[in-house]
Amino acid sequence: MLPDPKKLILSASPHIQCADTVPGIMRTVLICLIPPAAASIYFFGFHAVRILLLTTLFCMAFEWICCKLAGKTSTLGDYSAALTGVLLAMNLPPGVPWWICLIGAFIAIVVAKAIYGGLGQNPFNPAAVARVALLVGFAGPMTAWVTPCQGFFPDAEKAPAAIQVHETERKPDFTTGATPLSLAKMAKTPEEIQALQTPDLLKQCFFGRTQGSLGETSALAVLIGGIALILLKIISWHIPAAMLGTTLIFTWIVSKADPSLTPGPLFHLCSGGMMLAAFFMATDMVTSPTTRRGKLIFGSSIGIIACVIRIWGGYPEGVSFAILIMNALVPLIDRICYKRPFGWHPSSAAAYTMRRGEVK
Repeated sequence: MLPDPKKLILSASPHIQCADTVPGIMRTVLICLIPPAAASIYFFGFHAVRILLLTTLFCMAFEWICCKLAGKTSTLGDYSAALTGVLLAMNLPPGVPWWICLIGAFIAIVVAKAIYGGLGQNPFNPAAVARVALLVGFAGPMTAWVTPCQGFFPDAEKAPAAIQVHETERKPDFTTGATPLSLAKMAKTPEEIQALQTPDLLKQCFFGRTQGSLGETSALAVLIGGIALILLKIISWHIPAAMLGTTLIFTWIVSKADPSLTPGPLFHLCSGGMMLAAFFMATDMVTSPTTRRGKLIFGSSIGIIACVIRIWGGYPEGVSFAILIMNALVPLIDRICYKRPFGWHPSSAAAYTMRRGEVK
């Protein structure tokens, strides 16, 4: 039996059914998140383990509660709540208290997803909504960055010099300092900007051992998981390539025009949440465009908005804000970049009636 044409809103024919399932896709993404999660555990020890466990458990608990209140069958088996919990953990600093994890999970599952009808109906990325809400409402805990220490057990005495130390009765629990993006925001002279582009600092940003959220400390680990997602055909290359490419070009132009304004493109690609957002957050199937052209527009716009906020905005990091802004524009992008019906050819343009909003 053919599907009801009225239900085919976004995509034109042919409609090919594949063997991919929601639980299978979610499991694959969770597996690809193992490298950045393992890197965060290596650099932050039990701080990272605590955050990962708390956010995942809280998100799954809120998912179960929402299903019970709505009278629906539990959706814990599709692993979407677990994935949201891990992505939320990747967006949190290692030293946040447990109640930040609880509030973040509530915002991600209840406010950003369940209220809209659950998985597939939410217009905004849940992890990005939670991070922005926590950053605006609890700026103190969300900007207390722990200095990473190699090894499973963090030892503050072996950590590099930091800006501030949280002292206890016996010895520091952990050492905190500024993220590379915060230092770039505070830099005012070309010399200070140049100090952020040394090979040693860029190497630390790429391999790890820099202050930041769990998913921001090692660009290499995120890159490994992101490339795996592309090779496994869970995501396409369009959004990551457009987002990272636009960031590279935009920051190169700005840094060349005014060397005292911002570091170069390698710094922006390797620091902060740019890599994590490009591969794991902006590529969310529910909140991203459906066409290739739309994905390129979506990714490029996120890259530009994120760089504008980083350089001229009030926050050192603007990736989550950029994702939410473009999530709101996804319906417009899908309408503009409508997919042509299968079999249409330019030679038949005279006899073809273009649909409203379609771009040739």
